Amino acid sequence: MNTSRRAAMFGLASVSLLCARHPALAAPVREITWEDLIPTGVPYPEIVGDGNLDEQSDTWLPEFDENATKFNLSLDGTRIKMPGYMLPLETGGTGITEFILTPYVGACIHVPPPPPNQLVFATTKTPWPSESMWDAIWVTGTIKVNPISTNLAEIGYEIEVDEIELYEWM
Repeated sequence: MNTSRRAAMFGLASVSLLCARHPALAAPVREITWEDLIPTGVPYPEIVGDGNLDEQSDTWLPEFDENATKFNLSLDGTRIKMPGYMLPLETGGTGITEFILTPYVGACIHVPPPPPNQLVFATTKTPWPSESMWDAIWVTGTIKVNPISTNLAEIGYEIEVDEIELYEWM
């Protein structure tokens, strides 16, 4: 067997071994949008009901119907990449390690929160710099359907983030 053929076979064996030890590296990444979090057949405009105006605080209080808590079960356990904004929940000396991924900046803070099927609870072992918390980002990781209740919002999904990167506008 010639040297280049042996090197190629060794390279393939190394990649196979690496992927076998780290299944997340072997799983393909599916790029999704916020609409993908809603099950097929549920129109995006129907996830928020009419709602009421709180005149005292001049805030719109949406009424969520049953469509707001319908989740796309086919995504459960899928490795995905999706854009969004972070609402920090846990910040340490080196940055943000726990946050709510939201479809727009400021969600859950100054306005009523989006419905549960439009929020993702995210954790990362690699902290994101606090000074960059208002930037649009991409997150990559494994998403799960896992309704969570916090003092800020009801959340429908959870993701263990492998990678965070800035979202580049085109």
